[in-house]
Amino acid sequence: MRRRVTEPPVRAPAAFRCAIYTRKSTEEGLEQEFNSLDAQREACESFVASQRGEGWELLPDRYDDGGYSGGNTERPALKRLMADVESGRVNVVVVYKLDRLSRSLLDFTKLMEVFDARKVAFVSITQKFDTSTSMGRLMLHILLSFAQFEREMIAERTRDKMSAARRKGKWVGGTLVLGYDVDPERKRLVVNEDEAARVREIFDIYLKEPSLVGLAQTLNGRGWTTKSWTTKTGDAHAGTRWDKMNLQRLLTNVLYTGRVSHHGTVYPGEHPPIVERAAWDRAQQFLRHNGRTGGATVKNKHGALLRGVARCVPCDSMMVHTWTLKGTKRYRYYTCLRAQKQGWASCPTKAVPAAEIERFVVDRIRVIGRDPGVLAATADEARRQHAARVEGLERDRGDAERELRTLHGQVRKLAGATEESATARLADLQERTRTAERRLTDVREGLAAAERERVDDGDLAAALSLFDPVWDSLYPREQARVLRLLVERVGYDGREGTLAITFRPTGIRALADEVAAGRKEARR
Repeated sequence: MRRRVTEPPVRAPAAFRCAIYTRKSTEEGLEQEFNSLDAQREACESFVASQRGEGWELLPDRYDDGGYSGGNTERPALKRLMADVESGRVNVVVVYKLDRLSRSLLDFTKLMEVFDARKVAFVSITQKFDTSTSMGRLMLHILLSFAQFEREMIAERTRDKMSAARRKGKWVGGTLVLGYDVDPERKRLVVNEDEAARVREIFDIYLKEPSLVGLAQTLNGRGWTTKSWTTKTGDAHAGTRWDKMNLQRLLTNVLYTGRVSHHGTVYPGEHPPIVERAAWDRAQQFLRHNGRTGGATVKNKHGALLRGVARCVPCDSMMVHTWTLKGTKRYRYYTCLRAQKQGWASCPTKAVPAAEIERFVVDRIRVIGRDPGVLAATADEARRQHAARVEGLERDRGDAERELRTLHGQVRKLAGATEESATARLADLQERTRTAERRLTDVREGLAAAERERVDDGDLAAALSLFDPVWDSLYPREQARVLRLLVERVGYDGREGTLAITFRPTGIRALADEVAAGRKEARR
């Protein structure tokens, strides 16, 4: 009898989902029909196509960072790529050159740790290396060291050039100030006569009555705002209302005297002055005399429990801890920051006694920890808020993904067009795509954070159980730490006299872990 031999079935290679990442440090040339990002992607697409027999498949998503430095990881497309790596959507990351991913050795090492943890391969199509061998890892670090060295040399040359320009009194860019515009051809500051008249009026008002709050009220009453200007790329920056901070910056700016400052040294500038030197010097004397702290950080030496978490609901502004002395007795308050900057008439809340609001918050947390019914209701509300937050983020993610698919389709249709109108339309689409990618990255990061912050009934009960037995025995500094760990926001509405407490989910879990660790230590 003949024995029938069956051949084993030929297995198709496993699919490897490939993501191509491209980057260009400057925005110069990105408006062209075929730019550097397109060239990098085309080369990477050809390489992925050559590996199709190995099961490589190219993902349709584009991860393009145009106009972003490789010296850090604050790039929207890179963040979106890392979010997809974390979620398991990507198996292989493909770049044209190593320094397109990062020029920082430390950042690259951190990215590679994430890739290794997720079993994601990394490929540079113009630099062959194998990170599975010690020699390959050595070559990788050598290449990265040279990339970082090149970036630092470029940064040093740029700083040297800007320092030399500053010493010659030249304008080297930055945020425009009220009173000046920029000559687009000569790249110099020129006086805006209408705004310059307002600047001189601001100095005159302050010298007559040296109060920043009073000055802010006067200017806002006239409807005056800070500088409104538009960037070269068309981004509009609208003026805002005046407050103590932006008035402090205006009154201390040496540009108005026709000078420039660099690393604490003042040099004569190429631009004409707006304010007389004597008036500017007098304003500095008033500012130094009125500034009690001299810019030093104020320490929390009075144990303000709600410092950093108390907010004024009507103004949506932070409430800062203040006090006043009457004889030898100190009275503490939480004061709306907007009321401090723009005057009491601008805020319905104004101030609230600190001891009273602190005691109310602590008592409410104690009640929650003692009453099972209130604890269950609080846990239900926390779950409801978490579900609503996740639902909103999922909806935003769907909208952003649909918008990106639409934009990518429009870009593909215009890719071969040569008309001037099509080129302008393509540049607009690329800008809208970058905005949509940043939005999608933020949404995905929000979803990941929401998942980490999920709190169950046990976490909430364990964290709140800390209050009753040990709260009164804690030192004030420790009480402030525990309360800030638990509470994300305390909103006070002076119109209604109501107060709302928002818990910090991650803090609840951290405090629950502390409680569990303390109990475990006590049992030993």
